[in-house]
Amino acid sequence: MFVDQVKISLKAGDGGNGITAYRREKYVPFGGPAGGDGGRGASVVFQVDEGLRTLMDFRYQRHFKAKKGENGQSSNMHGKNAEDLVLKVPPGTIIKDVETEQTLADLVEHGQSAVIAKGGRGGRGNSRFATPKNPAPDFSENGEPGEEIEVTLELKLLADVGLVGFPSVGKSTLLSIVSKAKPKIGAYHFTTIQPNLGVVVTPDQRSFVMADLPGLIEGASEGVGLGHQFLRHVERTKVIVHVIDMSGLEGRDPYEDYTIINQELKAYAQRLEERPQIIVANKMDIPEAHDQLEQFKNKLNQPVKIIPISSYTRENIDQLLYEIANTLDKVKDVDFSATEEQIGVNRVVYKHTPSQDQFKITRDDDGAYVVSGNAIERMFKMTDFNSDPAVRRFARQMRSMGIDDALRERGAENGDIVRILGGEFEFVE
Repeated sequence: MFVDQVKISLKAGDGGNGITAYRREKYVPFGGPAGGDGGRGASVVFQVDEGLRTLMDFRYQRHFKAKKGENGQSSNMHGKNAEDLVLKVPPGTIIKDVETEQTLADLVEHGQSAVIAKGGRGGRGNSRFATPKNPAPDFSENGEPGEEIEVTLELKLLADVGLVGFPSVGKSTLLSIVSKAKPKIGAYHFTTIQPNLGVVVTPDQRSFVMADLPGLIEGASEGVGLGHQFLRHVERTKVIVHVIDMSGLEGRDPYEDYTIINQELKAYAQRLEERPQIIVANKMDIPEAHDQLEQFKNKLNQPVKIIPISSYTRENIDQLLYEIANTLDKVKDVDFSATEEQIGVNRVVYKHTPSQDQFKITRDDDGAYVVSGNAIERMFKMTDFNSDPAVRRFARQMRSMGIDDALRERGAENGDIVRILGGEFEFVE
C-alpha cells in the first residue's frame, strides 16, 4: 500500500524535576544546598532513511511521545538527559504544522534530520537559587514541559522524470518496459491510483528514476479526480514526459488532451510549465496513429520534441531513453523550485514571533477569573506547589508579568478566585 499523506501528534519529553537537598557531611555544620538539576527531555526528530518509500509506518501509529528527563539528585548530581525520539521518513517528506499550515521541514537527502518538537529543559535544583540573602533556599523547580504539536507528513516522490498523460494512454506499460517496476495494469480507466517508481538504465549506462503518475483529468489543479494528490508528485521532477495516445481509438483528440494537461500543469502554480517536456506519441503500431500524428504536428506548431513509439512492439524505446537522458544532463543543476526573487539575491528573513509573555484573562460561569498564556502556563507547570517559597516565587513572577494589575483592571477584588490550568488561587490585595 502506498501512503503519501498522514496526520500525527507529537509530544516531546518533559524536563526532569530539580531536587531540594542539602549537604550532610559529618562535622560540616550548616551544610549548604546541594540539589541537582533535572535532565533535558527527549526531542522528537525526523530523519531521512533512503530505504523507505512510503509513510506506511505512520498509518497505524498516530501518536508519538518522547521520554522525560531524569530527576536531579542530592550531592549536586544532575539527572540524565533523555535520548531523542528519532522517527524515520522516506526522502521527499515535507512536514507541516496542522494549525498554522507552515512548512517546518523539507527532508530530501539520506541522513538529513530536523527537530520538530523540542524537549523541555530540566528543572533547577535548590543550589541554583542560593543568594547572599537566602544561602539555603528550600525550593526547587519542576522540569519544563516538552512541546506538543500536530503535524502532517506529505511525501513528494523524488523522481527525475515524471510520466504524465490522461488515463489509459500507456504510461504504466511504458514504465514496465524500460524498468524493473511492475505496476498493475488493466484495461480500464484510472488503473494507476498510486505513483510507481522505476530505475531506468539507458543502453549507454546512464540511469535515472522515472515515476508513473496517476492519470490527469481536466480540473485536476482544483482537486478534481486525483487532483492535488497527483500534482504534488510532479513538483520534484526535472523532466516531464507527456504520453499521448495517438491511435484515437477511445474517441479523444490527441491535441486536445495535450492542451488540457498543460493547462492543468500551469494552473497548479508551481512553475511546472517551465520544466522541459518531451512528447511521446504512443500506440504507433495502430494504422490510424500516423495520420493523427501529422494532424497533431500541424496543430501544435511549437518546437517541442515528439518521439513516436509503440509500447507493444518496443519501437523507438531506446531513442526515447537517450532523449530523456540528454535532457536530464542539460537541466540536472537547475532548481525549478526556486522562486524568481530568490535567484541571485541573498536575503535575511526576519519572522515575527509573538511574545511568550502575553496572557489572556477570561471569566468562568461561576465568576472565577481564568488566566491563560504560554509563559504563565509554563511557569505553573514548573512550580512545586508543595513548597511555600516556590509558591511565593510564582506569585512574584505573576506580579512582574503584570497579571496582578490586569486582574485589578478586570475588576478582581480581595478573595476572588483565579484559575490557571485547573489550579485555584485567591486574589489577595
